[in-house]
Amino acid sequence: MSALEMDRMQVVQRVLEKRLTQAEAAMVLSLSQRQVRRLCQSMRRQGPRALVSRKRGRPSNRQLPEVVQEYAVGLISERYRDFGPTLAHEKLTELHGVRVSRETLRKWMIGAEIWTPRAQRGPRIHQPRRRRDCLGELVQIDGSDHEWFEGRGQRCTLLVFIDDATGRLMELRFVEVESAFDYFDATASYVRKHGKPAAFYSDKHSIFRVNQEGSTGAAKGVTQYGRALGELNIDIICANTAQAKGRVERMNKTLQDRLIKELRLHGISNAEDANAFVPAFMDAYNNRFERAPRSLHNAHRPLLEGEDLNLIFTWQEDRKLSQSLVVQFQRNSYLVEPTTETSKLAGKTVRVHLWKDGQVQLRHNVTHQRRRDDGGGPVRQAPARLGGCTWQQDGRFGTKMRHRSIWRPRSCRG
Repeated sequence: MSALEMDRMQVVQRVLEKRLTQAEAAMVLSLSQRQVRRLCQSMRRQGPRALVSRKRGRPSNRQLPEVVQEYAVGLISERYRDFGPTLAHEKLTELHGVRVSRETLRKWMIGAEIWTPRAQRGPRIHQPRRRRDCLGELVQIDGSDHEWFEGRGQRCTLLVFIDDATGRLMELRFVEVESAFDYFDATASYVRKHGKPAAFYSDKHSIFRVNQEGSTGAAKGVTQYGRALGELNIDIICANTAQAKGRVERMNKTLQDRLIKELRLHGISNAEDANAFVPAFMDAYNNRFERAPRSLHNAHRPLLEGEDLNLIFTWQEDRKLSQSLVVQFQRNSYLVEPTTETSKLAGKTVRVHLWKDGQVQLRHNVTHQRRRDDGGGPVRQAPARLGGCTWQQDGRFGTKMRHRSIWRPRSCRG
């Protein structure tokens, strides 16, 4: 008997013992009094087995003929053995006219041991990946959102850069949340200290990878962070699983233990003081736990002439300059003062640069060619800044932005 039938038997037994009325039993069992009366009569004649459903053990009236099951399972075994239930269902319907539900087919495939459900599969094995050979060949990056100040201060995120070959902490930065501008600042600081690594290894956060079509930006299908790394000739590799970048994941766990206790001992409770403390922490940690690489070669490369990190690590989007020398960007209109040079740019594409503090700059003649560090590739032409510009705020939105000195704000109604 099922649990429901056991409960029903106890209620009916109480009715037969005159400890409960039929009306009260009907309310408890959510049945009519007539049905309760029938159950009592059956209980007197046949005992507890009268309450067991008579459908149990009998085939359903809607059950498909066994010949259909045998035909479908035979086709799958012969032609579609490596197909999943969904794809096999599509092929049986389209090519063979076998019309059964997908879940029924899944049950048949499990019964025939053609398909193993996820719950019954063994754990996936992630074997450790060999470390890279030299410093700077691959740097794993990640953001760890945690209560770094144990409730003494605001919750924040720690950006972690760790070298794959040596396990050395290369950069730590506390930020409010993971954002493109925060990664811009952290990466610019990294490059100024150590040089340009060969590649960064990250997860599939939208900062590093475009996860949906229809994205906007300087290059379709490339994030702003990816575009900036491309200009510096740094590769970005996105891991498919958390285990693939296990080195930085384990480092996050270590920092959530060691670094939190160090911050507590030093009485630090805000991101600004923590960022001032982490260089000393990284030196002490690296001196204790850094391992020697297999190769003494340093894969970091120096910045080339013309690689301006302050300009590269900005939010950049292309806009078309109208015939009236107006550029629309983030609900604002930017007016370029007409001169002999700017008048020639009407109808052409310009690059809009946005800094973290809200400063905006327009540039022209920006190419997208990737420059090689060995000097053998094309050299990117330095973009020319458009001067003498004003900006016009759209009164419908009321947004406010700060600009460089080249802008002369002029209010007007949108």
